[in-house]
Amino acid sequence: MKRIVVVGASLAGLRAAQTLRANGFDGRLVLIGDEPHPPYSRPPLSKQLLAGTMTAGDCAFELGDLDAEWMLGVAATGLDLDRREVILDARERCAFDGLLIATGCSARPWPGVPLPPSRDVYFLRKLDDALGLIEAASTARHVVILGGGFIGCEAAAALQGIGREVAIVDIAPYPMTALGAELGAVCAELHTEHGVALHLGVTAESFELRGDRITAVRLTNGTRLPADLLLVATGAQPNTAWLRDSGLTLDPGVVCDATCRAVGAEAIFCAGDVASVPSSLVGGEPLRIEHWTNAAEQAILAAANMLAPEGDRMPYEAVPYFWSDQYGIKIQSAGLPSAADRQFLLEGSVEGRKFIIGFSRGPHLIGVVGFGLPRHMPSYRRQIAAQARVAELVRS
Repeated sequence: MKRIVVVGASLAGLRAAQTLRANGFDGRLVLIGDEPHPPYSRPPLSKQLLAGTMTAGDCAFELGDLDAEWMLGVAATGLDLDRREVILDARERCAFDGLLIATGCSARPWPGVPLPPSRDVYFLRKLDDALGLIEAASTARHVVILGGGFIGCEAAAALQGIGREVAIVDIAPYPMTALGAELGAVCAELHTEHGVALHLGVTAESFELRGDRITAVRLTNGTRLPADLLLVATGAQPNTAWLRDSGLTLDPGVVCDATCRAVGAEAIFCAGDVASVPSSLVGGEPLRIEHWTNAAEQAILAAANMLAPEGDRMPYEAVPYFWSDQYGIKIQSAGLPSAADRQFLLEGSVEGRKFIIGFSRGPHLIGVVGFGLPRHMPSYRRQIAAQARVAELVRS
């Protein structure tokens, strides 16, 4: 291959490009990104950046001496497989011999009643979103967050920490539903103790405005929440709209084989939030993982496989891992707790908020969630990868 194009200039795209160079690719390397900013780390956007303990410059990745052509502020709008060209928003075309897709996710649209036409409504996915939210929060008093997932809860903790009155609204009965009911209840207690109001099992029914400024959110149970800032945090969706007519299989991410190669396309690989890759943890079912560690590790393997002969390509077998920081507590998850059929205490005390809960599927450990015990997680991640038997863990 003489020309490789990477679409997506965030963590996965950057790690893929760095790996291509490290593994000996000396041809033309082009990185296309729809944001004007060079690659930066996204996890701080809802935590340290919002809390004021990091700046935008602190979030930027070190690019080193990466020899690449950067096309920033340019969106890919289509893919022509026959001509091996990426179609850009200016109707230009960028030819490739090899293509690595790393376009990540965007904020999921609010699924409820129409959002108000107000400048006080924000999503939080990109750096510019975070910078706008920070400016708005500097003068806001009452913040309502629609969505009690990780982004919503992290933002709530950060905004409460800078003195804002925060309310979380979610249709679910507990926040951070990915952790399950028991741990979701622990998270609910944590937020309540720090002064965040939780409105669960309800959703927004209407919004009150004064001119173009939001003043309140009315909930389906009749509650009226004062608001001068509204954050919509209802999850993310893969950026695959530009691939709808490409011929690639989308479900909803780009469907890949175990080596991260797009199914049916020899020279196209995928990595990060946009990639759907089979996982041995769930019997080879395709999984799309929206976490920092997965984006980095998957991109490294996908780029290496792109350069390798087909018989030498390695399957992606990394155990998913992510973390969240809220009120000084590190919440970590490894594996796939949501795919488990049983859970049990491995270490510590749930009441004391320092614990590790194990999750099993059949006889094997398939996931763990830890609160306040960060040093223990690498060991459990290795045991998940080794398909450790729960009976041996509990006995030890």
